[in-house]
Amino acid sequence: MNLQRPNANDATGTFNRSKNVVPGSGICSRCLDGCKGNCEIFKASFRGREVIYPGKFGEITAGADKDYPVDYSHLNIQGYALGAKGLPSEAAGNPDNTKFPDVDTETEYGWDSKVKMKVPIFTGALGSTDVARKNWEHFAVGAAISGITLVCGENVCGIDPALELDAKGKVKSAPDMDRRIEIYKRFHQGCGEILVQMNVEDTRLGVAEYIRKKHNLEAIELKWGQGAKCIGGEIKVRSLNRALELQKRGYIVTPDPSLEAIQKAFKDGAIKEFERHSRLGFVSEEAFLAEVKRLRGLGFKRVTLKTGAYAMRELAMAIKYSSLANIDLLTIDGAPGGTGMSPWRMMEEWGIPTFYLETLVYEFCRKLTEKGRRVPDIAIAGGFSTEDHIFKAIAMAAPFVKAVCMGRALMIPGMVGKNIAAWLKEDKLPPTVSDYGKTEKEIFVCYEELAEKYGKQMKEITLGAIGVYSFVQKIKVGLQQLMAGSRNFRLSAVSRNDLMSLTEEAAKVSGIPYVMDAYRKEAEAILDGNAFSGREDNFSRRKVKAAVGG
Repeated sequence: MNLQRPNANDATGTFNRSKNVVPGSGICSRCLDGCKGNCEIFKASFRGREVIYPGKFGEITAGADKDYPVDYSHLNIQGYALGAKGLPSEAAGNPDNTKFPDVDTETEYGWDSKVKMKVPIFTGALGSTDVARKNWEHFAVGAAISGITLVCGENVCGIDPALELDAKGKVKSAPDMDRRIEIYKRFHQGCGEILVQMNVEDTRLGVAEYIRKKHNLEAIELKWGQGAKCIGGEIKVRSLNRALELQKRGYIVTPDPSLEAIQKAFKDGAIKEFERHSRLGFVSEEAFLAEVKRLRGLGFKRVTLKTGAYAMRELAMAIKYSSLANIDLLTIDGAPGGTGMSPWRMMEEWGIPTFYLETLVYEFCRKLTEKGRRVPDIAIAGGFSTEDHIFKAIAMAAPFVKAVCMGRALMIPGMVGKNIAAWLKEDKLPPTVSDYGKTEKEIFVCYEELAEKYGKQMKEITLGAIGVYSFVQKIKVGLQQLMAGSRNFRLSAVSRNDLMSLTEEAAKVSGIPYVMDAYRKEAEAILDGNAFSGREDNFSRRKVKAAVGG
């Protein structure tokens, strides 16, 4: 097992001088007096707390690179030479109606009021970070035209420089929130929705009341801590006045901008930025049920919950309380994942990894189901980026998982498209792009498809949004191929039987059969000349013989 060593990483802009490094500490085996750097210890010796975070803030997203003992690469997808699960009951599977482009990748979530998505993915929480704010139009329009849900993260109202509060300290006007909602709505066409998250600060500011009254949103998302992994979320600000403003609004700002020594250090240029944190929430069954009831009383048709890679106890609470409250979607985010502003070592070392966490999700959902309780629709998050990830995540905890929440993987295409637009304008296309053409129509494979659909409105769709759409189409087609190869023609047909474990350790953790055991009984039955059951379909020897042309 190759676990990443501490004390040096590109995310924090640090590295070891020596080629030989002590594995446990990450310190060079020969630490030289006079070394010019640049390990984390070296850098922290004069920049202190700044080195906790990946940088540069507002210009990057960062993802932990710890190599866990077991992950989704330890699973493979089963392939079959017969069967056609998910076709209408009246349609018998044959080569004419089992073409991979016909595979249905749509999914839906919700307790009573359902939301459909064209592809079973949606964005991570795009909240108060600069990356989310500066690229919002690309992310929002891209999600809307792709027919997937967009999550507007926490603290958007609270950090808005133009925020206006009423006499009771509640949101009166929040222009940035207005902008974000209106951009998505402008291109929304019935699939997916915009979810606005609420943490402790958002609840105190009355964000739910504001978005319901002004924008008539039908859904809202509660969040159990989890911002910046588990410490309430933070951004950085580079202005003393801005830091004081956020502190006055009730946020935790560190180092304390009201202290004279800190103000002097800022004026000296030693302190260059401040962190804004939120308070940690506390969860109880009674309070949670009451808050869900209050939100439904405001008129929200759907209430969802986002939780993180907490201990097994908190996972049980999330699933059980969500069941009791009829939560419409429970998103469970495993370690390590990625974010714009979590402490780096926390991303590397905190929380239950997604593979293990999803195994527990399946176990706990089964237990509640066996007791006669209906469990909420589940989405899994935590480091996913490809179509095989999506298939595996949905199959591993089927039938409970309906979608995958993708953070950085859905942000990157927006930034790529935005940058291509700038490179085109400056006539500075890199070879990685110019090899495909010199104009946007030549470069973007989906451009004309969108132009035909949107006509004159196409001028309002940024190349960043087209980047998101293009990526989603890649995910969709790739997923269709994997599903067809496992003979699943609807997402609801995908099951745990469609996976195999490549290592005995993965089989032990997940309960997915080891590759040398999966379908062994069926194989032995064929070799012994007996009738057998193929997958969930009951194929007789006669059907098998006909299928292979015998």
